[in-house]
Amino acid sequence: MIFDTHAHYDDEKFDCDRYDVIDGLFENGVSGILNCATCVENFDATLELSEKYERVYAALGVHPSDCYRYKSLEDVMDLLAGDIEKNDVRALGEIGLDYHYDFSPKDKQLLYFDAQLELAEKLGLPAVIHDREAHGDVFERLRRFKGTAIIHSCSESAETVRQLCRKGHFVSFSGSVTFKNASSVREAARAVPDELLLVETDSPYMAPVPVRGTRNDSGNIRHILKVLGEVRGADPGYIETITQDNAMRLFKVV
Repeated sequence: MIFDTHAHYDDEKFDCDRYDVIDGLFENGVSGILNCATCVENFDATLELSEKYERVYAALGVHPSDCYRYKSLEDVMDLLAGDIEKNDVRALGEIGLDYHYDFSPKDKQLLYFDAQLELAEKLGLPAVIHDREAHGDVFERLRRFKGTAIIHSCSESAETVRQLCRKGHFVSFSGSVTFKNASSVREAARAVPDELLLVETDSPYMAPVPVRGTRNDSGNIRHILKVLGEVRGADPGYIETITQDNAMRLFKVV
């Protein structure tokens, strides 16, 4: 059974067939999905999906590329904390830093990242971390973070991964591990202990080889499991089992 630890089924790319897609996934071997909000505007849609489907779990947070939208950090954090308190939310995210795009100024990204990490620590929720070309600043904050982090769609080096895992953080691999030029991602995938390994799709984005360039969904995790099995010298079924067990433990799924 497959547990997809990072997806965005509230995305407009699923507007024409969202429920048919999700229904089909649960009929064909998907055991759980963590649906991650990226901004205040999609908190409600994320929560509605988790209410409709017993095995879709909600994560709420403000993505670094979306924090430019808001004038008041205090207001956003009050809303985020209130929605988490009133609903069944299993993680705080997607949060982090993105220095590849310039949608949000770095100083604002850092303010939102620090505030949300503090909230995750206070509430005892795992934090889903977006890190694009910001490894140094992300690592420095996670070094001080006393909670549990999930490195989403890992792009860190193998050595950084080892250091993060020593602190008990989880590392999740997406379709990027299947890409031809992703040798460093595959090297990082070898460095993660079994008990901290996760898989994800980032649906509808990041479709793996051999379906790269198409709309992604959780069924495509099988391609990621195959490559992780090859990289780690293990049967894909074993990778499927341990990643599902890890996700269920992390998100407190009974």
